[in-house]
Amino acid sequence: MAKDLYEILGVSKGATEEEIKKAYRKLAIQYHPDRFATASDSEKKNADAKFKEINHAYEVLTNQQKRANYDQYGSEDGPQHGFGGGARGEGGGFSGFEDILSSFFGGGAGNGFGTKRNPNAPRQGEDIHVKINLTFEEAYSGVSKTLRLNREEVCATCGGSGAKDAHSIRTCTYCNGSGVVQKTQQSIFGQQVVQAVCSNCGGKGKIIDEKCAVCKGNGFARKEANIKVNIPAGVDNGVTMTVRNEGHCGRNGGARGNLVMAVGVSASQKYRRVGNDLYLDLAIGFYEAACGSEIVLDTLKGEAKCKIPECTQSGTKIRLKGYGMKVLQKETYGDLYVIVKVETPKNLTAKQMKLLKEFEDSLSESQYPQIKKIKKSGKFGKDK
Repeated sequence: MAKDLYEILGVSKGATEEEIKKAYRKLAIQYHPDRFATASDSEKKNADAKFKEINHAYEVLTNQQKRANYDQYGSEDGPQHGFGGGARGEGGGFSGFEDILSSFFGGGAGNGFGTKRNPNAPRQGEDIHVKINLTFEEAYSGVSKTLRLNREEVCATCGGSGAKDAHSIRTCTYCNGSGVVQKTQQSIFGQQVVQAVCSNCGGKGKIIDEKCAVCKGNGFARKEANIKVNIPAGVDNGVTMTVRNEGHCGRNGGARGNLVMAVGVSASQKYRRVGNDLYLDLAIGFYEAACGSEIVLDTLKGEAKCKIPECTQSGTKIRLKGYGMKVLQKETYGDLYVIVKVETPKNLTAKQMKLLKEFEDSLSESQYPQIKKIKKSGKFGKDK
């Protein structure tokens, strides 16, 4: 069983972002690999595992969408199989807490205190955020949509190098192609040799004399892509879903970013949704309410028979089990609740009114228990 993320950082579920950051700083210093440089292999391994664990907990709990998914579904990826919630930074992991550690140690979280991230290391591409609108019926049954995206792809002309050709690229002599230079820096652990991005080549390790005419030296170009996405049945308004590896392409051979979809579901003119249950108002006549009847309803799941008992009062709620919304990732459905509304007839003829008066006079007080109770109290609209 996966460990509780709040427990990993030693904070409560209602902890503020500042409390989470404070707890993370303390644990990051305690378990950072630099502290275990002279430790045994076993201690190094345990510290490294713990450090990765608290980094992951911090990443999830300081991301609003991921934390909401985790609190509601027990997973940062939300309710969908193969889907995930929230966006991540371009680096694909530690961008949030690198800034915290940098303020203490002048470097990133991924490569040791006082050590800048390798600018030539693979980096995950940026996420693409879109909003997808569904009808109520589409949300009920699930639907496939084709989205047209304008996303970054590796430049087909230069293969991502950014140069006109191979002869236009030369190694940076300042960093000897590494993209980083070393310098001495003072930290809480004493004097350390740290790395900094080479200012001559911007960390690329190479100098481009003549840039690619298509991508202007970026190595990437925008290209239209049609992506088919499957929206599962039962999805609700406001849910965020993520299709992995359909975002912008990565840098330096890194993985693609993700496609993050915010789902909007239009309201139904017929049904009201509460969780996985649906509510439907059903108007019936006086005769049906008094004598009972069976009405065939055209529901989202098909035809269903709704039995109206004798002497049904207006406002009565009748449950039709299994005729509500589909439950996400399960082969079960919520229920449909039919709210009976007894309609009083309008524009009665003189004959109809006479017949109703005769019928009314034929009734005994025992057949009007509520009216009888009110008449006896002598108080209409007041407490006894």
